[in-house]
Amino acid sequence: MKLAPLEERIYRHRCVEGWSIVVPWIGFPLSTLLKQVDPTPKAKYVAFQSDLDRKQMPLATALRAGIDFPYLEALRLDEAMHPLTLLCVGLYGEVLPNQSGAPVRLVIPWKYGFKSIKSIVRIRFTEKQPPTTWSRSVPSDYGFYCNVNPDVARHRDQSKEQRIGVDRGNYTATRLFNGYGDQVANLYAGLDLRKNY
Repeated sequence: MKLAPLEERIYRHRCVEGWSIVVPWIGFPLSTLLKQVDPTPKAKYVAFQSDLDRKQMPLATALRAGIDFPYLEALRLDEAMHPLTLLCVGLYGEVLPNQSGAPVRLVIPWKYGFKSIKSIVRIRFTEKQPPTTWSRSVPSDYGFYCNVNPDVARHRDQSKEQRIGVDRGNYTATRLFNGYGDQVANLYAGLDLRKNY
């Protein structure tokens, strides 16, 4: 909390289930934290792990939830260092509540919401692409990148979305990179976004 002043950033948040919302997040750039540890040139990815407290989360089992725990997520180092990637500690002017990922979570506005891992307890650098929860569980639908892309259907059509509190039964066209393409498309230059979903 003392590494950088907290900022409020209003980002679009897009779920792979077809809904979206605009949220005022509070935090600071993840790059601020990562620069403190001075990663070696071998660091190519950043791996994240969520909390797994069996007393507070008795239903966090693969049998009940359909995925393995603890929850794992990862980014390429350049994605993690991007100025839009936020280490979040609050939203709507309040401290981050438990259900939204307290005490700290990621917010990556150009990716589907599940990439913004909640309740982070471990961050590490890796040389090789680390496993992520959803890409291990359903690799046909959830690749490593999971950039918002209207042209790549996951388990459902991603070409449209319903904005919570706005669309009321109507749909809005989904924008590539959730509308942040002018700021992040360069990260994926030359990468086939249909193959690398």
